[in-house]
Amino acid sequence: MRLEIKDLHVFYGKIEAIKGVSVNVNQGEIVTLIGANGAGKTTMLKTISGIRPVTSGQILFDGQDISKVPAHERVEMGISQAPEGRGIFPGMTVLENLEMGKFFRGNRKAEMQEDLDHVYHLFPRLKERASQFGGTLSGGEQQMLAIGRALMQRPKVLLLDEPSMGLAPMMIQNIFNIITQINKEGTTILLVEQNAQQALQRAHRAYILEVGHVTKEAPAKDLLNDPAVKEAYLGTGAH
Repeated sequence: MRLEIKDLHVFYGKIEAIKGVSVNVNQGEIVTLIGANGAGKTTMLKTISGIRPVTSGQILFDGQDISKVPAHERVEMGISQAPEGRGIFPGMTVLENLEMGKFFRGNRKAEMQEDLDHVYHLFPRLKERASQFGGTLSGGEQQMLAIGRALMQRPKVLLLDEPSMGLAPMMIQNIFNIITQINKEGTTILLVEQNAQQALQRAHRAYILEVGHVTKEAPAKDLLNDPAVKEAYLGTGAH
């Protein structure tokens, strides 16, 4: 499995949000996109998952051009997203939210239970809260639910958009530990994250995105020690 974005251009009306970006995600990797607000990170993920149309360029998945494939078919192919802002259903229970993650695959009870057990193993808190409405959960619990729902689809590639946003430091650590575990279990991950320190510590490779362009690509640990990256994204001056 390989996700390959080639010379991607995406517009919002007359504004070009993505300007010829090329990104590769190999099987088994965590790849992170880092950049300031407005750099185009969320637009990238929305375009990969089929929510935003491609103006030009290609999105290849397992060698197949999926640039014009509808979003729901991309889910069936194995691309799943936990969106920015979580996007859970607040008036549905935790269990119902997780079941929605399985919606396109039909109601195969044995498979459903297997996937529920997997999500509950990763997120024991969700099992405790199974009958609670999504809207009554804490921010961290809602983030767990968003990731759990995406995992119910058994994705080959999991797109994570700002999973640590608005969370307390201890919960951020917990979420990133689980992201690492999901990857070790075999799921490839493309991660958009403002917390560059955590993202670079967990990722294999990273791309810096600035105003719709990739300005740097390197192994994540190299960027952790890059003075310019430290100054711009890690909150520490170049020493």
